Amino acid sequence: MRREEKAKYIDNLAAELQASTIVYLTDTANLTVETVNTLRRRCFQANIKMRVVKNALLQKAMDKVEGKNYSGLSGVLKGSTSIMFSEVANAPAKLIQDFRKKSDKPLLKGAYIDEAIFVGDNQLMVLEALKSKEELIGEIIGLLQSPAKNVLSGLKGAGSKIAGILKTLEERGK
Repeated sequence: MRREEKAKYIDNLAAELQASTIVYLTDTANLTVETVNTLRRRCFQANIKMRVVKNALLQKAMDKVEGKNYSGLSGVLKGSTSIMFSEVANAPAKLIQDFRKKSDKPLLKGAYIDEAIFVGDNQLMVLEALKSKEELIGEIIGLLQSPAKNVLSGLKGAGSKIAGILKTLEERGK
């Protein structure tokens, strides 16, 4: 790769890093071509963008990105590295866990999710348990609606009790 091509590659990779808030770095070394193609296909189906990158070029691209600190991931840039971009925080983790039922790789090297850094394959379970933005919003709405529903049902119940007491008092007064 010539110097101009490398510069363009780094700029493109930096632009992708800048645009994405969810980045996974994985080790796909020693996987057969067929297995890697299967992994790529599954990534595509899950709306995850995956590609193999050179560590030195990825490091330069990370250094170029403004407003994001990827320094915690510098230590994992050894050996073969594949990068995954996603819009859902736990989607790559779920895909990796599912894929590893048939293969021992890919291994998670690290992840950058909304300014948080996760390093090591032992973080895969944590990442898999992360909830998407939509799931969190749904839970918050459910929690906010619950007290309101309790107040409304209490008012309805209390209203009928008050009406019953007033009716009883009225009948006694006659």
